[in-house]
Amino acid sequence: MAKKKTIQKETAPQVEETVVMEAPVMEAPVETPKVEIKKVVQEPKKDTWEIKDRYYYLTDGRSPLRLTLGCAGIYWFDEEKGYEREIAYTRNQKTVFTDEMVGQRYLEHVVFENGVLRVPKNLQTLQKILSIYHPKKNSLYRERDEVAKATTQIDTIELELEAMNTAVEMDIDMAEAIMRVEHGSKVSTMSSKELRRDLLMMAKKNPSMFLELADDDNIQLRNTGIRATELGIIKLSGDNRTFLWGTNDRKLMTVPFDEHPYSALAAWFKTDEGMEVLQSIEKRLS
Repeated sequence: MAKKKTIQKETAPQVEETVVMEAPVMEAPVETPKVEIKKVVQEPKKDTWEIKDRYYYLTDGRSPLRLTLGCAGIYWFDEEKGYEREIAYTRNQKTVFTDEMVGQRYLEHVVFENGVLRVPKNLQTLQKILSIYHPKKNSLYRERDEVAKATTQIDTIELELEAMNTAVEMDIDMAEAIMRVEHGSKVSTMSSKELRRDLLMMAKKNPSMFLELADDDNIQLRNTGIRATELGIIKLSGDNRTFLWGTNDRKLMTVPFDEHPYSALAAWFKTDEGMEVLQSIEKRLS
């Protein structure tokens, strides 16, 4: 018998598969922003009271030989405490409030002499009564305010400077118009130097009125009308009611009732009819 060959089947080698596991992606932790809490510390209010000599004056320019001001039995409303507190000026207490006083009280008189009261800096209780608590402050008397006084003086000086500078730069015709308000017809006989001198003096003496006149559109028109009348170019009737041409007495305008003739004429010069007359007058004046 023939032998059977045993044929072994080759099996493919086993390959181990390597499974790669991806590591999970870890998200970076979200940081919570830190909130800084700042503590607001309120600074204590500074005491604005200034230790100095103080002066007090009676209002309305009053200056009697002696005036005694009552500084006892008066009341001041204390907003923090919510009620009125009695005040008195004494020479032996350190407070103005009677509910804080200790022991006997010796009241003092407060006297204005010739309308003025000077309180030295060592009398703080009296100063505070007069400057803070007394109900007659600003009605019967006022405290001298150096800052307010300086501010007023600065304003006055600046106004004078503005008026003086305006006067220096002003042309002679406008200067004549303004000075005619002050001197009237006398201006016609004054030299240019005299006009300039009086103009500067007026600007310094009364700067507010001077600047008001300098800004008045009608002031020069009034002066033109007055000059034309003085030279006979136009005429004003005897009753100050009518302006006429000087050559033929033709009526130009009627002055409204209760108006100044030259103010009315200045206003009329701005009308269509008046502008033609004004141009004719200015040609004759030049």
